[in-house]
Amino acid sequence: MGQSVLIPANETDRLVAVRALNMAGGSATTPELSALADLARDIFETPFAAVNIIDEDWQRTAAQAGLQLSECARDLSICTRVVFENEILVVPDLAAHPELRGMPYVTGEPGFRFYAGAPVETEAGLPVGALCILDTRPRELGAGERASLARLALVAGALLRLQKANLVMALAERSLRAAAMTDPMTGFFNRSALPTIVDEALEDTLVSGSTFGALYLDMDGFKGINDRFGHHAGDEVLRQAADRIRAVIRGADIAVRMGGDEFAIFIPDPPDAATLALVAGRLVAAFHEPFQADGHTVSARLSVGGALAPQSGRRRVEFLKVVDGALYEAKAAGRNGYRIVGL
Repeated sequence: MGQSVLIPANETDRLVAVRALNMAGGSATTPELSALADLARDIFETPFAAVNIIDEDWQRTAAQAGLQLSECARDLSICTRVVFENEILVVPDLAAHPELRGMPYVTGEPGFRFYAGAPVETEAGLPVGALCILDTRPRELGAGERASLARLALVAGALLRLQKANLVMALAERSLRAAAMTDPMTGFFNRSALPTIVDEALEDTLVSGSTFGALYLDMDGFKGINDRFGHHAGDEVLRQAADRIRAVIRGADIAVRMGGDEFAIFIPDPPDAATLALVAGRLVAAFHEPFQADGHTVSARLSVGGALAPQSGRRRVEFLKVVDGALYEAKAAGRNGYRIVGL
């Protein structure tokens, strides 16, 4: 049986702090937290020590040493009491406690008799969990030992804050990297994504034994829009063109603005060249409708060239030379159409 779930007055704010830890992998062991749990177990000479996080419903294990215990429901957790009171809790004999003596970990395996826990805070006044020690025999905890337990809990909070900070830095780094590879006009990748995103997708696809398709897109007549109506109108046409391309391709396909009015679409695992031709035809058709920009109705049709890897090359540079040649053939044939190598 469990105990009544104890809800602190600041539970909403506390859970915000807990969720931030979960984002940082707070329920997964880190070497530093594991070392801290080992240290607590050694200092107090107990068979078990842990850093536990209390979320809405569960006690999550951030680190444990000694006995390997499963996570449990919040209403079975003694650490819930530590979080509720936000102060050290010592139970000298669990078997004599009126509310805890019937807990399964007291009446059954591993037969705990002693518990001591100190609150772990990542922000002042917001305990996210507890650093606890448990023993299979009753015992007391002196004033010096209580102080040591509190200091260990303080270190646990600092390690969790560091873990959270590292996540924030990693997310910021990924965001900066993504921004550096994103074209702000269209939201597509830019050319700097070729040696990273595209090469990785190409390699992964070919290693799996599948094919990898690429389409080069060039807007026919776009320069005339800029010359006649200005770059502001041209930018609006590019944004609308990106929307039309996005409406045709799949979410798994990789769209890149190569520069100006040129785009590339990379398609992992197309069954055959006919599939590329189907996509190319839809893209060409999507540009038959005129664009509206700055109050003007303008036309910009599309020429598309495409090819498959590994048939047209296994490396991006050689592969894209073939794709570029197909685009040249499509434009030479009168534009507003496509050419797919192998058809």
